[in-house]
Amino acid sequence: MNRVLRIAAPLVWGAMFLGAWQWLVVSRNIKPFLLPKPTAIWSVLINNKSLIGNAAKATATNALIGLVAGSIAAILVAFVAQRFSTVRSLINPISAAFNTMPIVALGPIFYNMFGSTSDTARRVVVALVAFFPVFVNVLKGLTQVEPVHEELMRSYAASDVAFLKLVRLPNALGYLTTGLRVAASLSVIAAVVVEYFGGLQNGLGSRVSNAMKLSQTPKAWAYITSAILMGLLFYVAGLLFERFAMPWNTRRQAADS
Repeated sequence: MNRVLRIAAPLVWGAMFLGAWQWLVVSRNIKPFLLPKPTAIWSVLINNKSLIGNAAKATATNALIGLVAGSIAAILVAFVAQRFSTVRSLINPISAAFNTMPIVALGPIFYNMFGSTSDTARRVVVALVAFFPVFVNVLKGLTQVEPVHEELMRSYAASDVAFLKLVRLPNALGYLTTGLRVAASLSVIAAVVVEYFGGLQNGLGSRVSNAMKLSQTPKAWAYITSAILMGLLFYVAGLLFERFAMPWNTRRQAADS
């Protein structure tokens, strides 16, 4: 019953929100260039599904490649930082500095470095955005182990490799899945936003910008809707990865509910 409610509640809320949006636009006679009706956005989605699908595919490819590259780099750096405290003291402020740097500033710089006709700039931006949450979470999972576990392994004279395999890695797995869920959503946002500032005009971000310049507001909202759905898809993929990597956690949550 609880599982049904968890699924039904957001669907009902979403339907109510869309209904209120439709009613507001119709009752207030709001012009389409200010706020289009959900039905108008849906009509654009259906009539331009091939065009929107191609744009979504281009953006999703950049987001996925950047997410995978940034996550792999974050995991490797986290392992090195866990092993060497000097590296950890150097990497932490650098990663925090990159995390605070806005995409608006990074986009034009990387377009100038890698060329405006290449997708490399966009993928590098996504990788940098995805790097920080994965790195922070994995490093936390590798270093913040239960003292009792550490004392037990030391009492058995376990080697560093055995301690890493039996204690640190299982402890870091839950942190990794959390970091990936956050990075998955951020990767889509980064991939869409960086398309506003140059490069190939084949992604959702550039199409939204072009549609707004031409006062095609319903079409712009259709592209935005596609980006939202893509973000949800990436987030669900993160949840599925957690189910696959930690099936015992899923069974425990089901038992609690």
